[in-house]
Amino acid sequence: MEKPNYNTDIVRSFINWGIIWGLVAILVGVIVSLQMVEPALNFPPYLTFGRLRPLHTNAGIYGWAVGTTFALFLYMVQRLCKTRLWSDKLARFQLWFFNATIITAAITLLLGYTTSKEYHELEWPVDIMVVILWVAFAINIIMTIIKRREEQMYISLWYMMASIVGVAILYIVDGAEVPVSLFKSYSAYAGTNDANVHWWFGHNAVAMVLTAPPLAMFYYVLPKSTGVPIYSHRMSIIAFWSLIFMYLWTGAHHLLWTPVPDWIQTLAMAFSVMLIAPSWGSVFNGYLSMRGQWHQMRENYLVKFLIIGITFYGLQTLQGPMQAIRSFSAFIHYTDWVPAHIHMGTMGWVSMIAFASIYYLVPRVYGRELYSVPLANLHFWLILIGQLIWTISLWIAGVLQAGMWTATNSDGSLAYSFMETMVEMYPYWWARVFGGIIFLIGVLVFIYNLVMTTRRGEISPASERAAVEGRA
Repeated sequence: MEKPNYNTDIVRSFINWGIIWGLVAILVGVIVSLQMVEPALNFPPYLTFGRLRPLHTNAGIYGWAVGTTFALFLYMVQRLCKTRLWSDKLARFQLWFFNATIITAAITLLLGYTTSKEYHELEWPVDIMVVILWVAFAINIIMTIIKRREEQMYISLWYMMASIVGVAILYIVDGAEVPVSLFKSYSAYAGTNDANVHWWFGHNAVAMVLTAPPLAMFYYVLPKSTGVPIYSHRMSIIAFWSLIFMYLWTGAHHLLWTPVPDWIQTLAMAFSVMLIAPSWGSVFNGYLSMRGQWHQMRENYLVKFLIIGITFYGLQTLQGPMQAIRSFSAFIHYTDWVPAHIHMGTMGWVSMIAFASIYYLVPRVYGRELYSVPLANLHFWLILIGQLIWTISLWIAGVLQAGMWTATNSDGSLAYSFMETMVEMYPYWWARVFGGIIFLIGVLVFIYNLVMTTRRGEISPASERAAVEGRA
């Protein structure tokens, strides 16, 4: 049987650019955390917290997470389908247009052009660029799947297709707007409809960008790196369809105690709690796959990232439904508990899986052994410790904030002023800075290890031959 000749060059390029934008996101994140404790570090008009914060989130989600998703999807789809990409030229166009879109997004956000919709701040010309980019990506992946040589559809392909279709629908519907100038538009929706549509997008963007792609990576890299199959393919399929169905109804839990109709809020609460089951279906599938293999947590650096990553996913999907309950939401909403939750997901779950996936890919697409396993282990501990420091400190800060905001005197007046609450936050915000710097150092170790792998890592004849022949 003729061996497929896979396209690994495009995978290398997306790995490189995804890492670059991830580094930008983390650097900006450290800067904005410093601005919270040292206001003098705001330099108007372009380098203020209000301009840098959306740059941080967009670079993290669309640069780092999506860039890594592009690299892994283009790698996995060829191997799971046992065929070369449908169009190398379209993939190359996707790479350059991806970078053009990210750069344009960064410039416009720093200039203050924004829709003010969280996770969808980009104005209409950049929205059009995002749509073109995603269509090019979707066509290439879907056409490759259609012409596949492998009959069975492995679970990773299901998550890949869900992400592709889901993002397309979500982004276009939420992005419906009326342009009034080159870089200004107004939403096509109004009032509670606008809020409801936006958070339908917002939470399902988490599903289709920050949940489905990492699960696709997890289900591919875990068996590849451990040498043992996934515990249950049937469980993975049931969890997939349950997850996709339930996620669609959860967006309004961001709008509890608002003018959005109560029945919509209650529906969102119910489905948010039910979402625990399919999420933990994947967690248990990962854990059960490690039966008799837990020693690899010590011996295999990739397994550390993967298992701790899926553990953070499980914790996220317990904490999230808890926040979706009205009584608890009334207590912690608008506090620092919420960014702690978000960062545990993006840096504990998504990034852990992305780091493992890139570590898995780089030796295979460059034909070299990893330069240093001890450095990879150091990277793991630095990002784990850094992430825990800022997450736990912000959890505590959030509970303290909520308690002070709701404390009242015997006459019903507020016991604390807003400024008194702010003063109490400073130690926790400094802890966030410290944790962020540790995480940043870990990422720099990661980048150094990869650069040295491509330049000085020992040549692996088996990996090099497999890359050429399409068996890596």
